[in-house]
Amino acid sequence: MFLSELESQSLDKKMINKIIFEGMDDDGRNADFVLVFGSITAPRVRVPKAVELYKAGRATKIIMSGGTSNIPEAHVMRDTAIQSGVKDSDIWVEDKSTNTKENIINSREMIDEKFGLERTRRILLVTNFFHLRRCYLSMKTYMPDWIEYSLSGVLDNNTRPDNWWTNEKGRIRVLNELERLIHYTRVKEIVDYKIN
Repeated sequence: MFLSELESQSLDKKMINKIIFEGMDDDGRNADFVLVFGSITAPRVRVPKAVELYKAGRATKIIMSGGTSNIPEAHVMRDTAIQSGVKDSDIWVEDKSTNTKENIINSREMIDEKFGLERTRRILLVTNFFHLRRCYLSMKTYMPDWIEYSLSGVLDNNTRPDNWWTNEKGRIRVLNELERLIHYTRVKEIVDYKIN
């Protein structure tokens, strides 16, 4: 069964967990870059994970992507990473994007300009765990086929595989993410996903 064939209202929490969370674990492999998807909470939630990966030697460059406010998210994310010990020269800032698709398209252009897409082999994706599937499928849609991905999802208190249905914030986040995944695969804005 494919994601685009589903009706979200008929799914139980086990199937929703399978779609949103299953198979999204970090494989521990090193990458050319860490790509951090922006959000209002990214400096507090996602950037610490990117810094941890950088300090562990998993990648030598971090791309901060996001520009949805007066002071673009990517700038605040960069400043947070620098305060945490990342060298400014190891951070690339993409500050024009306003959504996940734009994060990828704009970051792709930056990678091509600064490093070369043809040289890129692996990118380590950092975002909230519940957002990883959509980021991964979007990367598979808008980036070259030869690039591989490692996934590093950040677990927050409300939106975990073991508790999202127990609180309103978690339910809203997961069900909205599920709706987006189904919609974007149906309209072919992201590649479809086969659910085993």
